[in-house]
Amino acid sequence: MILNKVNSPQNLKNLNIEELNTLSDEIRDLIIKKVDYTGGHMAPNLGIIEATIALHYVFDSPKDKFIFDVSHQCYTHKILTGRKEGFLNKEDYLKYTGYTAPEESEHDLFKVGHTSTSISLACGIAKARDLKNENYNVIALIGDGSLSGGEALEGLNFAAKLNSNFIIILNDNQMSIAQNYGGLYDNLKLLRETQGEAENNLFKALGYDYYFIKDGNNIEDTIKTFEKIKNINHPIVVHLCTEKGHGLIQATENKEKFHWIMPNTLNGEEIIQTNEDYTSITVDYLLKKAKQNSTLAVINAATPGVFGFNSKVREELANQYIDVAIAEEHATAMASAMAKNGAKPVFCVMSSFIQRAYDQLSQDLCLNSNPATILVYWGAITSADATHLTTFDISLMSNIPNLVYLAPTNKEEYLRMLDWSIEQKKYSVAIRVPCFELKSTGIEDKTDYSILNKYKVTKEGEKIAILGLGNFYYLALELEKYLKENLNINATLINPRFITGVDTELMEKLKENHEIVVTLEDGELNGGFGEKIARYFGSSNMKVLNYGSFKEFSDREPIDELYKKYRLTKELITEDIKKILQS
Repeated sequence: MILNKVNSPQNLKNLNIEELNTLSDEIRDLIIKKVDYTGGHMAPNLGIIEATIALHYVFDSPKDKFIFDVSHQCYTHKILTGRKEGFLNKEDYLKYTGYTAPEESEHDLFKVGHTSTSISLACGIAKARDLKNENYNVIALIGDGSLSGGEALEGLNFAAKLNSNFIIILNDNQMSIAQNYGGLYDNLKLLRETQGEAENNLFKALGYDYYFIKDGNNIEDTIKTFEKIKNINHPIVVHLCTEKGHGLIQATENKEKFHWIMPNTLNGEEIIQTNEDYTSITVDYLLKKAKQNSTLAVINAATPGVFGFNSKVREELANQYIDVAIAEEHATAMASAMAKNGAKPVFCVMSSFIQRAYDQLSQDLCLNSNPATILVYWGAITSADATHLTTFDISLMSNIPNLVYLAPTNKEEYLRMLDWSIEQKKYSVAIRVPCFELKSTGIEDKTDYSILNKYKVTKEGEKIAILGLGNFYYLALELEKYLKENLNINATLINPRFITGVDTELMEKLKENHEIVVTLEDGELNGGFGEKIARYFGSSNMKVLNYGSFKEFSDREPIDELYKKYRLTKELITEDIKKILQS
């Protein structure tokens, strides 16, 4: 096994082309077995194996600096930089994160998992190098899908005038997660068809020197080009054409599905969703609504699979489906303007990615109070990698003026909120799509959500009031029963529904016969929902206990351990309540 000889990038330089090709096959086998076992990014990693080997063969990491965009294509890089046991041994499969991580290796500069960042980060590395009069190569590796992001375009614009060594490797596999959208992809297509010879060249127009590699999965050809550009003294773009999923037929035939896979996708039977969930009822609702109203449009930013927008759904929505590519800022501003002009935009976005659009949420949308609808998915405390945490949307969004942020607890509430938001014309509205198994009451929700910040008391009690927001309403239910069984307390149970405001009338009423208010939210405490309640009671004798996540970047911590650390269990919360009652 050639890989036995490779414990660092330096070992590659002793191998011939035949051995490098054998090494690429060995690495491909390892990645396929590992990712199929653990789940993860399959197709992006398979497509970049040969180019990564060529990079490490020609350049001298860690002296030369590699900056990966998103870094979900870094598995080969990790294998070559001393972390191969994480791919060789099942017991070590989870030892390393799926993204670059400086704490793991000196060959990783940044902890990144969001897109379109590499060129800007590389600009900073190169500028600092030049200020310090140092000499090494700075290489930004970015996929064509990531090129559509605003930060990538800003970086491209700046880097072209650096006047020193700066290398951009554009990994063009003709895909983002799904199909690429946008005018710049027409130019990439033209460059591929002319093997880089077209006069119309985006990169040359910006001032870059330009190299084209027709087959980026050919190690020998890629090495030859990299050797030409090593130690170059000006900014260049290497247009590297690769095949997403290269070497795995299932991945090349279904690139979108194999961008990220669940465990046992290759050998197990495909799991077909037969029961309703919040994704499926959203798709059904939007398809029906789109047929009824030709001005309704569904917007997403290059992650259609998250929202159930498969090819069939996209085809059915036709021109009422909009993929803006990786551009949440643009999506938010566009949705605002569509609403201003009388359309009904629904922007579907992951919690982890909405933070990219803070300024547009504030200025373009809420400052203008345009009635767009934003559906925020996966908002919750999770055991995710630090780069993809979904705990910050409440504190980020709920403090923007003019935004109504809603947290449904069941199917009927959710569909009522969604329908109200689309039909009303007064407010900018976001809905935190429930992140748990679908719950249904079977009773139509007839709430008028235009009467803002009115909470729902679902059980009258005394002494203790529990406010369970959104996902954590069901934890509130458990706590209410546990208090009755263990402390003989009949607690009041409240479903707040509104994240962005306080029901002051209800809070005043609680002062009459309650001593403690408990808030539960599936997100960060700092700046969150519970702090609004605590601030309201600040000048009173009411004791307030807030529960949610800490202000931290957790990293692949098991969810049970996180809940224990945050005291998010009925037993631990009851302990805290007992201490106050006994004091």
